Amino acid sequence: MNRERVIATAVRLADAEGLEALTMRRLGEDLNVKAMSIYNHVANKDDLINAMADAIFGEIELPSHSDEWKPAIRKRSISFRDVLARHAWATTVRDSGTNPGPGTLRHHDRVIGTFRNGGFSVEKTAHAFSAVDSYIYGFAMQEKSLPFTTPDETAAMAAIMLAQLTTSEYPYLAELTADHVLKPGYSYGDEFLVGLDLILDGLETLRDTDSACE
Repeated sequence: MNRERVIATAVRLADAEGLEALTMRRLGEDLNVKAMSIYNHVANKDDLINAMADAIFGEIELPSHSDEWKPAIRKRSISFRDVLARHAWATTVRDSGTNPGPGTLRHHDRVIGTFRNGGFSVEKTAHAFSAVDSYIYGFAMQEKSLPFTTPDETAAMAAIMLAQLTTSEYPYLAELTADHVLKPGYSYGDEFLVGLDLILDGLETLRDTDSACE
């Protein structure tokens, strides 16, 4: 047994049953070892969760140096959302505390560098990084909380909701449900790219305004 195996097993456990199921005793059972032996590889549970978060950041596709900033950040953002979909518990962990690992640091440095090389000032880079990641985390948390996952489940839920709406009292909600959500093949997940592109377009305006003022 080594630290990498401990972390990978902890990630699989959290993926399957949620972070609340992750205890040293349960992790020891999955590893077929006594819980105390895990402390030979991680200092404590905080260290374990930090390492798990770092492993998650290591799965995100880093922005390419060969791409312009907007397609590079777009591709990375899609990858980040996919990673959070695979590891739903990670939306509650965020960055790996006060002792980030190499995967987290490498990821953050590359994202910051992509904005800086794309013409953003240091201050505007901070704004851009915050705006994009707040959107990704927020969307992932929203998806996680929805009572449906597939287009068929979405349509069934929307139909039930529409039947309960009084169009005279809630005309716009009824309109959106009937004319958008109930369209064949609608998936809430498709809204992600629409919102992401709006943010990236806004950041481009922010960058250009910044450049014009310098």
